[in-house]
Amino acid sequence: MFRGDCIMARFSTFAQTLQADDIAEILALTQKPEVISFAGGLPAPELFPIEEMKKVDEAIYTEQGRQAVQYGPTQGYDLLREQLAARMKDKFFVDCTPDNIVITTGSQQALFILAQILLDKGDTVLMESPTYMGAIMAFDPSGPRYTTVSTDENGIVVEELEKVLASDDSIRMIYVIPEFQNPTGITWPVERRKAFMDVINKYDVVVLEDNPYGEIRYGIDKLPSLKSMDTQGKVVFMGSFSKTFMPGFRLGWIVAPDDVVDKFVKVKQSVDIGTSTFGQRQAAYFCKMYDMEAHIKQITDLYAKRRDLMCDSMEKYFPQEVKFNRPQGGLFTWVTLPEGIDAKALMRKAIAKNVAYVPGVIFYPNEGEVNHFRLNYSNMTEDRIVEGVKRLGELLHEELDK
Repeated sequence: MFRGDCIMARFSTFAQTLQADDIAEILALTQKPEVISFAGGLPAPELFPIEEMKKVDEAIYTEQGRQAVQYGPTQGYDLLREQLAARMKDKFFVDCTPDNIVITTGSQQALFILAQILLDKGDTVLMESPTYMGAIMAFDPSGPRYTTVSTDENGIVVEELEKVLASDDSIRMIYVIPEFQNPTGITWPVERRKAFMDVINKYDVVVLEDNPYGEIRYGIDKLPSLKSMDTQGKVVFMGSFSKTFMPGFRLGWIVAPDDVVDKFVKVKQSVDIGTSTFGQRQAAYFCKMYDMEAHIKQITDLYAKRRDLMCDSMEKYFPQEVKFNRPQGGLFTWVTLPEGIDAKALMRKAIAKNVAYVPGVIFYPNEGEVNHFRLNYSNMTEDRIVEGVKRLGELLHEELDK
């Protein structure tokens, strides 16, 4: 007979460290339709090209039939990797071949596997602070330590980076998001990127350059990626279709040197054998049959409008003591509350007003500042953006007036 009681001896040491998170508990409430949620990183579903995909699917079945649903190579579908190699050159200034590319089941899988092949237990990962919480979750099973480096409005402070690297020889990996960073929305200017690479070239480290947002830019020119400046094979680039196409396909990719690709593919074989062969063809055929650039322009036009609406609404409804940024791309803005206000504690009151955000404390690898929260502007409709910001503004005024 099945028994529901848990026997801890069944689980690994790592599994036994996993605990329920009160933030996750609260965010589950955002699934209620009455809640205006700025909490997720969700794209706008109305822009998913559903009608086009019906024709794409028909073409795949007609032209490739059973081959399209058979097992495929772990490294990925040849046509998609060829398209991505061309895209890397055009969008990110990276010269690579399809052999340097591996298709992944979302960029989250890429983060997990890279940690598995690059880290031993006790090695140190250097990160921006705050940073993408999903990366921390993906690295944790490898048992690393985390250290952080100071950042400013232009990203990592290079002088501080050099001090940290010079003083800690356990650092094996550096994780950064130079374009429209999650959660802050910050973008590194070219000069900062060059200075970063000058420092990196002096040390025996691997850099993971996560770039899921780089094509969602609002009136700012394309910037060369760190990978495009990499002369020593130290940078692994990670890209994703989740924000520019459809997240449910779970399609990402890495661009890496041959030795990293070799180890990565071997581990990926043990994880999922290979990413969905049909899903990869769906992305490749869409790029072949339709104008991906026009699709991305539609996305950026809508998100730029929603960003402006959210920021303008915050200027109107938030107390003057509350600060926020107006990012030049991506999906998020970062809000800073006056010292002494805990955004995590405040979240329950926000949920009571049927509006949600993500408290900033969860984006810090180690202990972090509590007076921040992240807002997403891509997913909610315009009327709900205004109403949600208005409710948050009322709550903030109430707190500051105490």
